[in-house]
Amino acid sequence: MDLYKNRILSLSLLFLFIALAPAHAQHSTAESAPTDTQTLKSKLQRFGTFHAHARSFFMATDNQKPLTDYVAWGLGAGIGYESPAWKGLQFGISGFFIFNVVSSDLGRKDTLANSANRYESGLFDLSDPSNRWELHRLENLFIRYRFRASKIEVGRFELNTPFINAQDGRMRSTMEEGAWVEVNEVKNLKLQGGWIWRISPRSTVKWYTVGNSMGIYPQGLNEWGAKNNYAGHIRSAGVGLLGITYSPVKQLQLQAWNQFTENVFNTVLLQADAKIPVNKNTHLQAGMMYVRQDAVHCGGNCDSSLTYFARKQQSNTMSAKLGITWRALDASVNYTHITEDGRFTMPREWGREPFYTFMPRERNEGAGRVHAFTAKIAYAFLKGTLKTAIGYGHYFLPDVKNVRLNKYGMPSYNQINADIRYTFPKYLKGLSVQGLLVYKGAIGNTYNEYKYSFNKVNMFNWNLVVDYNF
Repeated sequence: MDLYKNRILSLSLLFLFIALAPAHAQHSTAESAPTDTQTLKSKLQRFGTFHAHARSFFMATDNQKPLTDYVAWGLGAGIGYESPAWKGLQFGISGFFIFNVVSSDLGRKDTLANSANRYESGLFDLSDPSNRWELHRLENLFIRYRFRASKIEVGRFELNTPFINAQDGRMRSTMEEGAWVEVNEVKNLKLQGGWIWRISPRSTVKWYTVGNSMGIYPQGLNEWGAKNNYAGHIRSAGVGLLGITYSPVKQLQLQAWNQFTENVFNTVLLQADAKIPVNKNTHLQAGMMYVRQDAVHCGGNCDSSLTYFARKQQSNTMSAKLGITWRALDASVNYTHITEDGRFTMPREWGREPFYTFMPRERNEGAGRVHAFTAKIAYAFLKGTLKTAIGYGHYFLPDVKNVRLNKYGMPSYNQINADIRYTFPKYLKGLSVQGLLVYKGAIGNTYNEYKYSFNKVNMFNWNLVVDYNF
């Protein structure tokens, strides 16, 4: 029965997507023509706002020989609708479906490393790599109440906080279910917070309780060197978040966040970002960030072999940025240090880390005693429609066999990212293309063991993404 329900949902989404796309194309290619009020899109817009999204994502990973290489191509489309506001109340719903057009056998482990695919499987469903067709998700489903410049949402929606965020870079982003409040009643001050009780991580199609969302991605090793086994064993009522953003002057933004994961751990973030004008076209940038983590109770489970955050564990992280913007140029140097007090630990299923040294396709989550350095430069051409960026990172991590401070056995590495994006103007507005090339090389000792390099270092990752939003 579930199979037929899923197919009906996919076919319904596809029908609406095809039906509404011509209306957008007609409007885009004939801007001066009168609006056709007979189209389905026009009729729906009388009762709210309709939007749609189509996405093509090709990815390939080239590992060092003789390790396995991978390739995958995913196609997807989705639709969403938001009702007009009535006395401040509004309703929203959206869904998305994905097809695995072609791919390597993503569920097969590399025999030399005894590890499975890491990147391409994230385009589809990590919980079931063999699933090629039943890939769809009801995403937004919320009731929103707006009062003046503030809002309250209850249901399913997408958050953008330091540690729970969309973490795009695959076919679909991470979604949350809960209650969220945003208050903007005082000039230059934003208060936001809420309680999250379910999460649908990126690269999955199901919704999970907060506790069960931990461990869908690889679990690594615990502090004693045994394989983590916390998946399905973490007890938590949810995540409470509170954030304050304040700009005392135009050139300065201050943030403070507290993220309390009931029964598991607590995270505090303090951040300051400054943008100082030198002249009309030039600005200096500076940023500082501090993150503190502490275990709550037993860290999710009082059985030490099943817990997520070790009892009495803590971590401390500092990150800094210094940069300059000049016309269409944006350049920065960045540094992050995670002390040896303990691993910085945050479920990768929930979002990417906010450190200034972050670069797509790798993270420093799960490690302590880290020194990370990056240099990034971006430049926009053609009135901002063509954006290019290149980044270089040098990441010093503990030895791969230091399990207390290296959860995933990741060696020290360097990384180069080259990114180019083009957003089409005028008649093709809404269409964009991105190419991303990533190289990661080993700096630390891998002890000639393939498990320390497979899908980690000495590899290239290629990405070609096409998006169409309307």
